[in-house]
Amino acid sequence: MDPSALPAPTNVLRWSPSPTQSPGPSRPPPFAGGHQRIGDLEMQSLSSDSPEGSSRRVFPFSFDHRHDDEHIRPELRLRTEILPTEAAGRTRLENQADSMSSGKSAGGVYLTWEDLWVTVPDRKEKGSSRPILEGLTGFAEPGSVLAIMGPSGSGKSTLLDGLAGRLSSGTSHKGRIMVNGRQQRLSFGVSAYVTQDDTLMTTLTVREAVNYSAQLQLPDSMSISEKRERAEATIREMGLQDAMDTRIGGWSSKGLSGGQKRRVSICIEILTHPKLLFLDEPTSGLDSAASYHVMSRIVRLAQRNARTVIASIHQPSSEVFDLFHHLCLLSSGRTVYFGPTSMAEQFFASNGLPCPSLRSPSEHYLRTINQDFDQDIEQGSHRLSAKEAIDILVKSYEVSHISEEVRLQVSKINDQSEIRISERRGGQASFITQSLVLTRRSFVNMYRNWGYYWLRFAIYIALCLCVGTIFYDIGLTYGSIQARGAMLMFVATFLTFMAIGGFPSFVEDMKIFGRERLNGHYGVGAFVISNTLSSMPYLLLISVIPGAIAYYLTGLQRSFEHFAYFALLLFICMMLVESLMMNIASIVPDFLMGIITGAGIQGVMMLNGGFFRLPNDLPKPFWRYPMYYIAFHKYTNQGFYKNEFLGLTFPGEQAGAGVSTMTGEQVLRSFWEMETGYSKWVDLAILLGMVVVYRLMFFGVVKTKEKMK
Repeated sequence: MDPSALPAPTNVLRWSPSPTQSPGPSRPPPFAGGHQRIGDLEMQSLSSDSPEGSSRRVFPFSFDHRHDDEHIRPELRLRTEILPTEAAGRTRLENQADSMSSGKSAGGVYLTWEDLWVTVPDRKEKGSSRPILEGLTGFAEPGSVLAIMGPSGSGKSTLLDGLAGRLSSGTSHKGRIMVNGRQQRLSFGVSAYVTQDDTLMTTLTVREAVNYSAQLQLPDSMSISEKRERAEATIREMGLQDAMDTRIGGWSSKGLSGGQKRRVSICIEILTHPKLLFLDEPTSGLDSAASYHVMSRIVRLAQRNARTVIASIHQPSSEVFDLFHHLCLLSSGRTVYFGPTSMAEQFFASNGLPCPSLRSPSEHYLRTINQDFDQDIEQGSHRLSAKEAIDILVKSYEVSHISEEVRLQVSKINDQSEIRISERRGGQASFITQSLVLTRRSFVNMYRNWGYYWLRFAIYIALCLCVGTIFYDIGLTYGSIQARGAMLMFVATFLTFMAIGGFPSFVEDMKIFGRERLNGHYGVGAFVISNTLSSMPYLLLISVIPGAIAYYLTGLQRSFEHFAYFALLLFICMMLVESLMMNIASIVPDFLMGIITGAGIQGVMMLNGGFFRLPNDLPKPFWRYPMYYIAFHKYTNQGFYKNEFLGLTFPGEQAGAGVSTMTGEQVLRSFWEMETGYSKWVDLAILLGMVVVYRLMFFGVVKTKEKMK
């Protein structure tokens, strides 16, 4: 039909669900000629003078079969609106192209994907692959919310990850994903991704969590007060102003509700005002009221700031479902429907699968396209299996008019390729700023989390009291040589071994780091430095106070220099073990497996550290060379022993060979088989170097895992 031949005002008929149930099916009146606006797409309806001609073209889809009127949902009614036609006779797509240009000029993001396939290796057949997504095509535009729906395993999260560039290393994809008509990377601040799990620092308040994140993400060109204002404004946007000073809370303490935590996660990601927002199951685990409040805030932000929002949704309530502008229905990686949310109900009804009167449309769609429980589905007078219903819907969509319109819309968006996304001015905070902010945030978290260091501090005091009373006033007898060695060995091994108690907290930190790192909040170097600096005061406290109890109750050398070296060596050893556990946390994310792995590694190091088996008695092929020199207990024991034995004398009658006294150096050489050719400070320096090496290894492991992903 020629659009210029249309009359000035056009009666446009829209479908909308009736608030009341009609007693029986009713036949809709024929469409008037002209354009029908449905969401952001416009279909041309056929003019017909006869009711019969219009009844066969109730919906803008092309099918090879006909359905009786009884399959149309009874409570649907037609609502007539008067919409002006285009003055210059332009089609709807031409107008949409103009709006796309203005949207791009204003910084909006149009995302399109065309013939997108995602495959993973098939474990059953080597060398073959299994498709997760099969030839998907669609688009998302500024000011609207696209909902990706489907049963479990349909490919919702895979599609979201593919569009966001987050597919795992073992996954391959082909097809075109275009941003404003170009294949271009999304710079920091342009897009954001909110994960399904609310990985937050539970000890912080809402104000602190968002404020710290603002200082990390926003550029140094903004003052601290400006960043604070941006953080508080974002909190108010998400309706959390009444919970600003409430701690987020976790398993050990109550805090925010599930819906509030989800809104905090969204707050953190929209601080930079991203134009493209990905949400993975934003309503998962929330009740219907909390889901509605979360999604209504998101829709409001999308419309107010022309943001493009793509969300994967499992099973929304009717109120939440009505908020979405566009809908993408997936089943086993195939497109069942893509188009305006308001037209999905008519699409199902046109295929003989109408939504029952008292059932939510979203629930009906998911029941129909879920083949995990292959139940029969009614289609008119006969019944279909779930697989047959899905095949009918998929094939119907492929040949429908709306599918053609979607492909045409994608083509129109991609043709306008002259607009490139501009990077956010000022970038993000500098490396020094990020390191300082992360150090401060981590220090606060460690202070408030009693399981991080305070519980260990109490246990260390109890253990050192036990050590001090068992070895109380050890004296200078010949038997004190063995007793001194045993006491120092316990401090060097078991007290440092207790550092694995902080592993669960390390794992939580790694989860938070993983989320923030994927969204580009800061780099690996800043995290490594901040984690090291923030833990040092607590480790020093644990080393000095419990160490002093054990040291002076036992009666070791009384000079301050000897105690200072003792406490410093214990401090370095604890840092080294924490560095080792951070490496394990980056490789083994499960805290139970990580504790077992860390305990096993330290157990092996203890065995060949030079106490349980003297160095000269160790089997040389493996345990003496190289394991004896790799184990940090070798240098720890040597440092402790040199610090304690050098300068002392012991009675030597019991040693035999006619020796009346033994010097500390003789004890080290003959009794403990220690290397006395270098100072105790060399052992301390070697341990400090191992701390640096372990931290660099942690940096390398994280960077390697990033590249592999």
